[in-house]
Amino acid sequence: MPRTDPAEQSRSRRERILDAAFTAFAQRGYRDTAVDDIASAAETSKGGIYFHFPSKEAIFRELMATTADKLVARVERAVALETEPVAKAEAALRTVLATFAGHRTMARVLFLDLAGAGRAFQTETNALHARFARLIRGYLDEAVATGAIPALDTDTTSVVWFGALNEVVARWLLADTPEPLEDTYPALREVLLRSAGVPEGRIRRGGAQEPGSGAAREGTGA
Repeated sequence: MPRTDPAEQSRSRRERILDAAFTAFAQRGYRDTAVDDIASAAETSKGGIYFHFPSKEAIFRELMATTADKLVARVERAVALETEPVAKAEAALRTVLATFAGHRTMARVLFLDLAGAGRAFQTETNALHARFARLIRGYLDEAVATGAIPALDTDTTSVVWFGALNEVVARWLLADTPEPLEDTYPALREVLLRSAGVPEGRIRRGGAQEPGSGAAREGTGA
């Protein structure tokens, strides 16, 4: 009978703890989730939790980072299918909305639980917001460089774009009977593209693409 590799066993237990914590935080919120809740769901002891993570905060920080990594990877895969700068920005927006629409727990961890975790995570919150704003700014900078949009302050505009997306997703998460998140795409797209100076003809021409098609659907596969 083959012997179990201790390193693989430890890695498997660590992943089980993270999966259990993700579900617990999504269901109860960060504040109302106890380490005992995570241990029970992961089918391990409280000591087993602390062997891998020094605190509940450490678990949450790990989840926040890995969840953000997964979302960024999906966005980058979707954007890679596009060649035109404005289309890249549209693909990024579609992918975020489509991903969160199909993975509500992911959205809750990134948007609600992180905000509700309090001042202890303010640095992580700011870093996460800055990361996504930089991603948006990169697409806007490329659009400016190619003449697709007029010169503008892409740093401020990217913050505005992220703020609008953040508000739309947060309201959807807090609604008692939310409408499909993808339904917000057409109006949000028009507002954001206009704010960046995209020509009206380009906005109308690109508006026919559905938020769940093409790059957005590819992006939900991870």
